Amino acid sequence: MDRQKTVAGLDVHKDSIYLCVMGHDEAIIFQKTYGTLTTDLRQMCADMVSHGVTEAAMESTATYWVPVWNALCDSMSLKLVNPFFIKQLPGRKSDVKDAQWIAECLLKNLIKGSFVPDSVVQDMRKYNRRIFDLNDDMVYNTNKLDAALQRCGFRLSNYVTHVKGKSYQSCISAIISGITDPFELAKLVHGRTINKHGKDVVMAAVTADFHQADIDLIRQYKEMIDIIDRQIKECQSALTALCKEHFPTQYERLQTIPGVRERAATAIIAETGADMSHFHKSTNLVGWCGLRPRNDESNRKIKSNKITHGNKFLRKILIEIAWTASRTRNCFFSNFSYVQCTVKRKTKMKVQVAIARKILVAVWHMFSNDENFFDVYLKRLEKEAEGQRLFQESIQ
Repeated sequence: MDRQKTVAGLDVHKDSIYLCVMGHDEAIIFQKTYGTLTTDLRQMCADMVSHGVTEAAMESTATYWVPVWNALCDSMSLKLVNPFFIKQLPGRKSDVKDAQWIAECLLKNLIKGSFVPDSVVQDMRKYNRRIFDLNDDMVYNTNKLDAALQRCGFRLSNYVTHVKGKSYQSCISAIISGITDPFELAKLVHGRTINKHGKDVVMAAVTADFHQADIDLIRQYKEMIDIIDRQIKECQSALTALCKEHFPTQYERLQTIPGVRERAATAIIAETGADMSHFHKSTNLVGWCGLRPRNDESNRKIKSNKITHGNKFLRKILIEIAWTASRTRNCFFSNFSYVQCTVKRKTKMKVQVAIARKILVAVWHMFSNDENFFDVYLKRLEKEAEGQRLFQESIQ
């Protein structure tokens, strides 16, 4: 054990922080309770430096650890620890004991720090995760808008592909402006929809009984949707600008993967940081994302092979990429999906999880080796075509 090593354990709460400084001989040098205001954090940092603290650890408690990390990261080495891995022993039920236990585990090298990216990637994560929240709000308000129209008897959403189509949105704008005549609303519906379902059906679908209260609510929902849409575009523009400024090569390289475009590429970089030095193997990255099957076996019986918990934001975007890639013609992922679902009769959702894992493994190798995506399926098709050509030439 390093005799010059002095560590600190921090038990972080919403309105208080318990600090315990421990020497190399496990003797408690200093302990104190601090507030969570910025001035309190600066005083705590000064006290830790004055006592020679070189390394500190804290649990990842909601978002309360973030300002503590920012206040200490320039003065010492920090570790952010998953509380699951340092569960308290029986009898350690006070906050002071918690801080002591964290310091003791850190002193004995019993804990491993979580991946905390630099400030640029953290800013990118803020934009990326805000987009996920806004998309949830968009779905909620879009459903409420359609419910308000359905309540009035307006059934056009039953006959169009999606509610964000031109016909549906044109009718909403007309209703908000006070036009509720079915003949006028039917003129705004695309001719393809009318030809598919019939003019009488479309006319009946846009015939509704609108009160002023209904029109006011529809207008408010439409305004909310427009605001959310504008904020999504603003966040995506800022996120793309950061990617092009700090990770231009990785941003372009990711888009060589089938199904990956601007939104997916920026989300992957924002969550992984494009630095694979934190993940020694691709399996470490897959496990961190939560796409690796859990090892739950007892008495030679597999009780569960569900995927584990991990970075849900990265997992969501990878599943979306998997669905797109499985529908992309002449690529490895679509061929894999066809073989697994059609030939081997496997569940389609499980196959998408497998494709998402393969995409993440490909991302690890691309970032680690500085190379673009290499489609082995296309290469095999090229070799087969070349072999067929040579065979034809040989028999002529």
